[in-house]
Amino acid sequence: PESCFLKVGQKLNEGKTKQIFELVDQPGLVLVQSKDQITAGNAVRKDQMQGKAAIANKTTSCVFQLLQESGIKTAFVKQHSDTAFIAAHCEMIPIEWVCRRVATGSFLKRNPGVKEGYRFSPLKMEMFFKDDANNDPQWSEEQLLEAKLCVAGLTIGQCELDIMSRSTVAIFEIVEKAWATQNCTLVDMKIEFGVSVKSGEIVLADVIDNDSWRLWPAGDRSQQKDKQMYRELKEVTPEAMQMVKRNFEWVSERVKLLLEPQASSRVVLLMGSTSDVAHCEKIRKACASYGIPCVLRVTSAHKGPDETLRIKAEYEGDGVPTVFVAVAGRSNCLGPVMSGNTAYPVISCPPLTPDWGPQDVWSSLRMPSGLGCSTVLSPEACAQFAAQILGLRDHLVWCKLRASMLNTWVSLKLADKKFQACSL
Repeated sequence: PESCFLKVGQKLNEGKTKQIFELVDQPGLVLVQSKDQITAGNAVRKDQMQGKAAIANKTTSCVFQLLQESGIKTAFVKQHSDTAFIAAHCEMIPIEWVCRRVATGSFLKRNPGVKEGYRFSPLKMEMFFKDDANNDPQWSEEQLLEAKLCVAGLTIGQCELDIMSRSTVAIFEIVEKAWATQNCTLVDMKIEFGVSVKSGEIVLADVIDNDSWRLWPAGDRSQQKDKQMYRELKEVTPEAMQMVKRNFEWVSERVKLLLEPQASSRVVLLMGSTSDVAHCEKIRKACASYGIPCVLRVTSAHKGPDETLRIKAEYEGDGVPTVFVAVAGRSNCLGPVMSGNTAYPVISCPPLTPDWGPQDVWSSLRMPSGLGCSTVLSPEACAQFAAQILGLRDHLVWCKLRASMLNTWVSLKLADKKFQACSL
């Protein structure tokens, strides 16, 4: 493919495990090239590990793809080769954000008396200033604010700090949810943000690979698959390195599975008549944004109840988790009739007209006892509610909901910042 012939320019940066090159023909983009080096304790220990670059690149590309598809803003553009990916050119914010679900490692040293395995709910957030000479000291929010860092023209103030802190939690929860499908506990994770040189916004940057987290299959520390095993080696022998490499490979094979849905699911939209099709299309479009397939059927519970129940049975018989949505104007008995005859969730989303809307809505709200049919008036909110139900089983749907929640929060935060600037 043409992408193999990138015009690679000068080296912009080099870290312990990767190099960053400019792309001559694509301003605003860079090539992130992994190295076969593994390090621990601020590179006090470092070794070559044949094939590590490819393993790390595969891992980070999959994790970024998961986050990108969920709706998280990242620098990642696409995987370029076995050992490199293309990313937006960012100036890095020199902070490592560490998010913890389970207490272990350096947290225990800094907090004597806390037992290993203590669970943080909500998650525990920590920041470390990237300063090799001083061993990356832990920083408080106050220190970050007082440092008044300026990155790519953006001064890091309270608003930027809050956005990074919130984003870290959302990113952790999405990756945690994905690994849970493989029965793996995401114990903790470190990430870094950059400011996109092109757009000036804060995005998740750097890499997320097997050096970035602790991963315990079945929540069992003795089965750890991350870099910790390398850190703890008494001595680095070829046999020990083989074992470390096998763990890294295990992770890079598994990580691909995080992108696959665990369960198929669907929304079945029943409309009372074809005059409701425009309303249904809004619901279908919103479902598509969560990756949920949507089937449209026309049936009237008033005029053909036997047919309504026959259609219902069609979707109960194949074992696919289903949410029924009933779209019927005027006297809505479609939702209640469905709800009284299926164990699956039913949502009524009646299209309301200006003339009779207030009267019509009561036919959806006021139901006989024994029916659990909910009513949601907005087509977009109806799709969101269906996604929340199906997201209990499908992590990819849940991840999109989680990212969308973050993005709403961030846009409010930025709008507020803009207004404050105007009113000054």
